[in-house]
Amino acid sequence: MEIPMPAPICLIENSPAGELRLQQEALQVLAEIPQPVVVVAVAGLYRTGKSYLMNKLAGKRTGFSLGSTVQSHTKGIWMWCVPHPRRAGHTLVLLDTEGLGDVEKGNTKNDVWIFALAVLLSSTLVYNSKGTIDHYALEQLHYVTELTERIKVNVAGGGNGQEEQDSAEFLRFFPAFVWAVRDFSLDLKLDGRQITADEYLENALTRREGANSQPEKLDLPKKFLRQYFPSRKCFVFDCPAQCRDLRRLEELPEEALSREFLEQAHGFCRHIYQHAGTKALPGGHVLTGTMLGNLAVTYVDAIRSGAVPCMESAVLALAQIENSAAVGEAVDVYEQQLARGAMLPTETMLELLELHAQCEREALRAFMARAFKDEEQQYQRQLKDRLDSKRDELCRRNEQASSDRCSAVLQELSQELEEQICEGSYSVPGGYQRLLDDQREMEKRYWLKPGKGIMAAEVLQQFLKSKETAVQAVLQADQSLTDRQREIEVERARAEAAEREAQLREEMQAKTEQLLQDQERSHQEHVQQLTARMEEDRKQMLAEQQRVLDLKLQEQERLLREGFQREAAQLQQHMQKLQDEMSRRRRRRPGPCVVC
Repeated sequence: MEIPMPAPICLIENSPAGELRLQQEALQVLAEIPQPVVVVAVAGLYRTGKSYLMNKLAGKRTGFSLGSTVQSHTKGIWMWCVPHPRRAGHTLVLLDTEGLGDVEKGNTKNDVWIFALAVLLSSTLVYNSKGTIDHYALEQLHYVTELTERIKVNVAGGGNGQEEQDSAEFLRFFPAFVWAVRDFSLDLKLDGRQITADEYLENALTRREGANSQPEKLDLPKKFLRQYFPSRKCFVFDCPAQCRDLRRLEELPEEALSREFLEQAHGFCRHIYQHAGTKALPGGHVLTGTMLGNLAVTYVDAIRSGAVPCMESAVLALAQIENSAAVGEAVDVYEQQLARGAMLPTETMLELLELHAQCEREALRAFMARAFKDEEQQYQRQLKDRLDSKRDELCRRNEQASSDRCSAVLQELSQELEEQICEGSYSVPGGYQRLLDDQREMEKRYWLKPGKGIMAAEVLQQFLKSKETAVQAVLQADQSLTDRQREIEVERARAEAAEREAQLREEMQAKTEQLLQDQERSHQEHVQQLTARMEEDRKQMLAEQQRVLDLKLQEQERLLREGFQREAAQLQQHMQKLQDEMSRRRRRRPGPCVVC
């Protein structure tokens, strides 16, 4: 899929007054991306080279503006959507955020919102800093400690005192964390041995025995970073060029850059391409560009209103939008399938219902693939009602096509008979028998004509009824017949008409029974696909909870090693609650379907 985006555009504008505002042009770009998105956001202090990394990920030398002065250059959050270089059918969405800590801005609250939006919208968050991961660098990461005051997991949760009990839920929403340390000049050694960048980060995040042994402003970033970003990666970068060349970095060819820096940058890009996951909601529902735009609208609207963004509320709002769209998409799939397979009229009602069943099955699959959190099956019921209406409409169209075809056949076959009746050809002695013979011959030829459909008997019956007056007139005028013979013919005609009416009633009863059987089939189809989806969601939720449990277990072991016995015990309580919930979920099976 080609994304017409030669350069980044502003997604969220940050006005001089600190007011956040979404840009419609960027939302329109996202609305035209039906593919899954891998969202990589970069955050960090201003003038630390964030934009350069984003340009490298986009595979371009220029794009996000680097700037060459001490002023922060990027304002708000800028977006660049490019085809994913390693994952077919996916779009890489790069978000370059305004530099944190700009001395000209003087609004730390605004910085926290920028950082929070980067967390909420991304699947991988790159935190960019300069020099080393030291006390100063950790102090500057105080934005992490403020996240739980700026974001709620659900309507009742979030805020002060909720961090521990909500941590499992935060883990399900938060992105992977990558720390990029720029202009790193130290040797990666610890206690005389060579270490990796990841080990360097984990050592920097080690908390010392006793929570009071180090300042809270240093301990809290470590605590919260470990608690809410358990999936962590670190990259260190040499200075890319001589100091005099840094101001024109985007103009420099690669051969003018440090070889070590280029290798490190390529390794960083390789990791992001291979390991940055698609943006997904709890439960594993993958976001498209359209959904990402709607999610951004929900969060920014909450911030602008003065409310604390609630992740659960945002997901529910997004679910309503997506589920409505899923109903529309499913109906479109039904109509597309019908257009490919419909040859009306069908010869039997069963053939028509089998066509409807095939189209409904594909429509339901399309709905299940897109819809999520339709826990009361509200939108599935909407879909069922619309598909039932489509079936009724299909039946009407089929009957009309059959009636039109049968009427055309009868008009063609009865033309000569009509002419002879009008000319009085049958108003002679013996004419009544000739009329009966010609009419029966016409009926015989009528039944031999193919493609008449399910209305053949009813249309013929209506035609014969319309000719009864003319036939009776010929009967009464035939002087070769006695009065008794005329009476016998009248009774015979009535008996034949009654027999045809009885056959029509039987056909109508059979059609009604087939429609009832199709309703039951439709119900079972909805139940089957819904049950399969609910079981899939249950397994996905268990997998997510197991991942969270494993990460918490690792953190507990680390807390015990560092001497935080009390925190480890508290964490054990939360882990036990999580294990109990997992046990209940394993025993639980999908409940009754209420789509009917």
